[in-house]
Amino acid sequence: MTRTLSQIWQQLQQSFSVQASLNTTADTGKAILAATQSIDQQNISLEVIKPVLENSSSLLDVLCLPLAEIVGKELSYVSLGVNLLKLYADITQESPALEDFVLIVSQAAYLQSIRDILALYPSINWDTHLDNLEEFKTKLQIINDIEFDKETAKNTISCFHESELAAAFNQILSARLVTPNITKFLVNLLTKRIAFNTHRYIINSLIDVGDHIPALITNSCVNLQQEQQIITGIDEYLKEHIATQPLAKVFDQSYSWKDIYIPLTVQPCGQKVNALDNALDVETWAKGVILNQQKLEQVMLIESQPGRGKSVFCQMFADWVRQHLHPLWTPILIRLKDIDAVSSAFSLEKTLQAELKVSCHQTNETKENLLYNKNTRFIFILDSFDDLHIDIDLEEFIQQVAAFQKKCKNQVEMGHRLLITGRINILQYIPNLPHNLERVEILEMDIKLQEKWLNKWALLPENNGRKIDLADFLSSKKCPSTIKKLAFEPLYLHLLALMYRDETFAFNELEQANKKTAKVVILQEFFNWLIAKQQLTLDDSEVNNQEHQNYQSYLQNLLTETAVAVVQSGGVFGSMSMIKSRLQEPQIDIPATLNQFYFIPAQKQEDNIECYQKTFSEFLFAEKLTKSLQYWSRFNLDDQEQIQEMNWQIYDLLGFGKITPEIVEYVIGLLTQVPDLYWINLFKVLENFYNNWCQGKFIDTPEETLAQTKLRQLQQYSENDRIENLGQRQIDIYAGLNVMILLLEIQRYAQEHDVLKEYIIFYPSGETQGDNLTSDLQRLINYCNCLRGDSFKSIVGQFFSATHLRATYLFQTDLSGTDLSQADLSRAELSRSYLLQTNLSHAYLIGAKLIQADLRGANLSGANLIRTDLRGADLSNANLQDADLSRVDLSGANLRGANLSGAYLIGANFGDELFGYIRWDKNTNWEDVDGLEAAKNLPPTLKQHLKMG
Repeated sequence: MTRTLSQIWQQLQQSFSVQASLNTTADTGKAILAATQSIDQQNISLEVIKPVLENSSSLLDVLCLPLAEIVGKELSYVSLGVNLLKLYADITQESPALEDFVLIVSQAAYLQSIRDILALYPSINWDTHLDNLEEFKTKLQIINDIEFDKETAKNTISCFHESELAAAFNQILSARLVTPNITKFLVNLLTKRIAFNTHRYIINSLIDVGDHIPALITNSCVNLQQEQQIITGIDEYLKEHIATQPLAKVFDQSYSWKDIYIPLTVQPCGQKVNALDNALDVETWAKGVILNQQKLEQVMLIESQPGRGKSVFCQMFADWVRQHLHPLWTPILIRLKDIDAVSSAFSLEKTLQAELKVSCHQTNETKENLLYNKNTRFIFILDSFDDLHIDIDLEEFIQQVAAFQKKCKNQVEMGHRLLITGRINILQYIPNLPHNLERVEILEMDIKLQEKWLNKWALLPENNGRKIDLADFLSSKKCPSTIKKLAFEPLYLHLLALMYRDETFAFNELEQANKKTAKVVILQEFFNWLIAKQQLTLDDSEVNNQEHQNYQSYLQNLLTETAVAVVQSGGVFGSMSMIKSRLQEPQIDIPATLNQFYFIPAQKQEDNIECYQKTFSEFLFAEKLTKSLQYWSRFNLDDQEQIQEMNWQIYDLLGFGKITPEIVEYVIGLLTQVPDLYWINLFKVLENFYNNWCQGKFIDTPEETLAQTKLRQLQQYSENDRIENLGQRQIDIYAGLNVMILLLEIQRYAQEHDVLKEYIIFYPSGETQGDNLTSDLQRLINYCNCLRGDSFKSIVGQFFSATHLRATYLFQTDLSGTDLSQADLSRAELSRSYLLQTNLSHAYLIGAKLIQADLRGANLSGANLIRTDLRGADLSNANLQDADLSRVDLSGANLRGANLSGAYLIGANFGDELFGYIRWDKNTNWEDVDGLEAAKNLPPTLKQHLKMG
């Protein structure tokens, strides 16, 4: 049977022998407020209830009072509604109908939710337009005509925020809240939060009346205990794991992240750095995407350089969501490093479901899938996709992320959002990224943000009376420009501030720092500072001074070997057993000692440690590698014992996976600090290893291989998916490619020094003889592409700029996204090769063959393409600005959308009988091209378009 709210209210009045009052002088709603303030939850009296029924037409009449009275006090509207129904049952000796219960309790629950949410905004004056209350009272009457039946009641219990009641209540509340000082956008957001929050009080009310009116429980058709368990579990998770994130202590200091955090700016990935016209602070950007109904399909993807605060942002933003969006959206913060594969085939949806089960304290008996519960919508904040240590291809992971977000948009019971962070450039080798990624990059600080951070830093209580004028030093002439620039990076600014405050920084070292060594100097000084803090309890005798030195040397070795264990286990966790196996000295309390250096127990990985800041473990690994390189630089190529020792040490240090660009940067910076380093000899011994490796001498042997020895070591002491899925070939490939990277970087350094550049020249494919082509590199690439999840280009592609690849055979080779800027590819065979989005700016491609090559979106600006064969090549959307295309053959090439502005085209051929004319469109840019009139076989349509005679 369908009834209206006014009919149900009249039925209540009749049951209590109450008639509506004709006294129009009494302010409507005051009786409700008075009853709520005086109610005894255990024993409500008829005297309290009668004035409510006499003077009101619904519980929502209380909204006619100033909201400050409703929000500013500890009032339980839910208790009023529940006890009203209990008293009704006692008087009538019968259970209220389910629709009667829902109509009364939903009002009380909605009022309770209003109090919850509006109380979070104490600075807002909700009562600036009380003169409009009479108009509001008229609008309030519309709810009296809402029709209700049993089925509608069940739907309201099941999902209040999607119910007709919620729509009506929200409309009324919006009319009450909208004032000149409160935007419609905020009102809309608040009403949605209030409607979502109402569900918890309806469930609690049903459970509360269960013993007194059991028929309501029977008719509700909802698993009340399970729903309450979900609500309680989420509350506990937010309290224990989200609200505490901003309060976590920074390093070993007494202040928290909240005390020093400032949001940095972001701009869309791919834009020119410092194009600040499009920059927003990262929090504003994220909020804008989440709250934009047109972007429900978009995955929020935040990338940045190391040390710019991705993880801190995740922690702070998760708490902001808790405070300002929950329960409309509930934040779930997941460190991707903590995810273990739930099966051999990774499934993002199953993983998120498993994380929710743990986070929300669901028992094994709870079969509810929270991903499909209409009353729960989550913002999953997935921190650091580069820290994934499960055995899954990154491209597959990103595809799953994109597919999940599309599903959330299309299925009404989901509605979740995904925000992911990771290091910049990690995704550049994925050729077909999903279109629903909203990608931004965190920029370095500008001077205003740096000043804001330093001001917050100066105000910290622990800095009172200490040296905090870092800003003065950074602006002084004695501070090198490289350090001034580096101080715009949050991590390094923080480390500088700590050491400057404690007056432990060796500024003479700092003044000598250059672009390559600036980060190295700061990190070296930071760890020297930490080590100096760790003192043995001994007297000051000369003997004990020596013991102090030995102890500090031991600590240094402990740190570097720990870093090796972390980096070789995937860069995330390090096995304690592996660390101990690498130490030869007597062992101390290793976990406690490492904790002093921010290597802390892993949250979900038993017997493992993790590094508090990934930059630290990468730097310490680089220190270990640098010491080995310095050691090898003194080896004699004729001394086979030394060379065999080096070969094993290379596999031991580098045969685990790809070294990161950050590690390479630190290694070169550390090497440049070594006085009188034998650069040329170091290059020779590494090149000797590389050449032997290319010939398969380390893997094609009947004896136990170095790769096998390393593999057994890793599998014995480290347990994770990546290690378990390594084989001898993978170990061998990583060792060789990492040496290739070092050779490329040493050559790059040598080219900046006249003494070294003629002696240090690296040919990855070997030197060519006469007019022959060398195919060693292609064979190497094919060998390396057997790796799962990695490929040749994803490992070494970003290190290939200015590489010597003259006359290299690379037919049908995939080099998409590779950095080949300034590379020498003259006479190279690149026909049918894949060069999508490849950086070939200022490269030398003189006489190269690129027949039917895929160069879509490639950057060929300033490239030398004299006599290059580009017949049938796809150059759509390629950048050929200022390129030298003299005598190039472009027959049949696709130039749609290509930028040829300023290109030199004298003698170029635009068509032949086999491939036909070039293809172009209105988006092809011919502005300021030179020599076009002297080109061959110009299409007549192009002549007409360019108004050529």
